[in-house]
Amino acid sequence: MVMEEGGKCRRRMKRHPFGAVLQGSLFGMAGLLPASYTTPIMSGQGLAGTFAAFAMICAIASGSELQDAAFGYFITACVVIFLSILSYILLPKLEFFHFYQERNTKQISLEQNSISLMNRDAVADQKKPQDVSMLKIFKKIWILALSVCFTFTVTIGTFPAVTADTKSTLSDGGSWDQYFIPVSCFLLFNLCDWGGRSLTAILMWPGKDSVILPASIGCRLVFIPLFMLCNVHPRAHLPVVFHHDCFFILFMILFAFSNGYLASLCMCYGPRNVLPHEAETAGAIMAFFLSLGLALGAALSFLIRILV
Repeated sequence: MVMEEGGKCRRRMKRHPFGAVLQGSLFGMAGLLPASYTTPIMSGQGLAGTFAAFAMICAIASGSELQDAAFGYFITACVVIFLSILSYILLPKLEFFHFYQERNTKQISLEQNSISLMNRDAVADQKKPQDVSMLKIFKKIWILALSVCFTFTVTIGTFPAVTADTKSTLSDGGSWDQYFIPVSCFLLFNLCDWGGRSLTAILMWPGKDSVILPASIGCRLVFIPLFMLCNVHPRAHLPVVFHHDCFFILFMILFAFSNGYLASLCMCYGPRNVLPHEAETAGAIMAFFLSLGLALGAALSFLIRILV
């Protein structure tokens, strides 16, 4: 079991650098647009997970051979990647994107023109804020960056390393035993996560400067022991406290929804805390800390699973 978990951990950590590059580019571009356009990226990630979980359940229900199911997954992924590349090529040609892309350049030009009207002594002092400094931007968003990092560290540290090994106490060897993890773990998580991410399109509470946001994210740490005390097998150290399936399902709903909602809030607020011409860099920094949280969670999941 230890070797298997170690292999899973290594595979996840190998994928994260490539995902970090992709997410950094996406959130960097989203930083050029109004904050409301960050929500569709976060929501789309939740939708992708929901689609994958639903495809898994369909494959189980159809009784397809493993090779046939894998081929279907591969073809679907290829189609989605092709459409994504095509959309990326067409995006810079849209007038809408051109407007926001050129806005930063125009703003900097206006600032330079206004500075040129002042005396030379003032020019030296006022040119400094134009420089896009990673450190200065990070100082403005460090709470949000660390918050999104902590959110995904807790999430990936538990899901799916611990949650996928939970056993149903109601199946008695029936069909529910086969569908319990695909439905109660993967599908339920992705649906609730998607719902939480999408909710930020109409509701953004608490505010970006509220202490409630980082406090709520810190409270998610309680989900780690809660899932560890569910009916996870094999186990070697901790007792089972929450035997019934309903406990696991309830924890999963709260766990997934809070992950999607709070993470999406952080990603939307990040570019709002900086000047318009700094938004792209802020989005990339937020994406980096999101990916860092994924990597830390993947490493932490190995330890958490051993402690169960």
